[in-house]
Amino acid sequence: MDDWTPRTIAIAAGRPHGPGEPLNTPIVATSTFEAGGDSVYARSDGTETWHALEEAVGALEGGHATSFGSGVATLSAVLDTLPVGSSVAVPTFSYAVTRGAMHHAEKMGRITVTELEPTDTQAWLDCDADLLWLESPTNPTLEVMEIETIARGTRGRVVVDNTFATPLHQQPLKLGADIVVHSATKLIGGHSDLLLGITVAADESIAAELRGARTRIGSTPGALEAWLALRGLRTMPVRLAEQTKTAALLASRLAEHPAVTKVRYPGFGMMVSFELATAEAADKVCSTVRLIRAATSLGGVESLVERRAWLPGEERVPAGLLRFSVGLEDPEDLWRDLVTALG
Repeated sequence: MDDWTPRTIAIAAGRPHGPGEPLNTPIVATSTFEAGGDSVYARSDGTETWHALEEAVGALEGGHATSFGSGVATLSAVLDTLPVGSSVAVPTFSYAVTRGAMHHAEKMGRITVTELEPTDTQAWLDCDADLLWLESPTNPTLEVMEIETIARGTRGRVVVDNTFATPLHQQPLKLGADIVVHSATKLIGGHSDLLLGITVAADESIAAELRGARTRIGSTPGALEAWLALRGLRTMPVRLAEQTKTAALLASRLAEHPAVTKVRYPGFGMMVSFELATAEAADKVCSTVRLIRAATSLGGVESLVERRAWLPGEERVPAGLLRFSVGLEDPEDLWRDLVTALG
């Protein structure tokens, strides 16, 4: 597998092998196992479906994967491994739920939290936190952080939310990170029909900590959700390649549109954020688009748009910023929809 490309790994990893074995790992819908084998109870030991998904994602990221009931559950598990009184650094512009959960833990007296500008690399090197939570590109401002410089220049444990980039665009463990987290709800699943999260640890000892946290918290994935995520993973390379081409095209056109004041696109991936002059103008786009759907979340085959500043915790996001998750529709159909909505 070491000599396979990521596209091949996404299709081939985590499959049963041997005469008479099914081509695809089936949905294993059980909570318990008959005594005498390696597995006793699904919450602690997992199922074949979980294991197949974890093997495939772990192979893509180059580490040891653990699946969870949601992306947010991966954050809870990481925080659960920290001693009381630990210090945590998080980007000022990052997923609002991540920052909200961290500040809740701070309010409860468990940790202290420092927010740092994502691209102020020196501030990250100087912060001396026990845990550095990186997000690159950031949500929703799409800023790119210097993962390797930070990971190799700090003493703390480094976690990278790799949901937007996926292992097809960056592999943070190879850059020195300790843990990668994914909301598999997004691009890995790819069809807006499941909730699931995945951690990938560089070392088995860290993976064991996270599996222990999963058991304690009870944040296990469902059988159907794990199977759907694995099925979605198989097509992620071809989906993301097409979505990336369309995103780059639309980003360049949006940059030329007179109603658009700023386009944020890091040069890869399927996420584009663009700004209009006012919140009212952005809201009008959301209410006018017909093909693009006004909804939260991202990474599915359908294009979604959302004005992020209306959400609690996103007050610092520019009022007219629209987060655009580019799907698999025809680029020209998407452009016509945008042009009509922009007026």
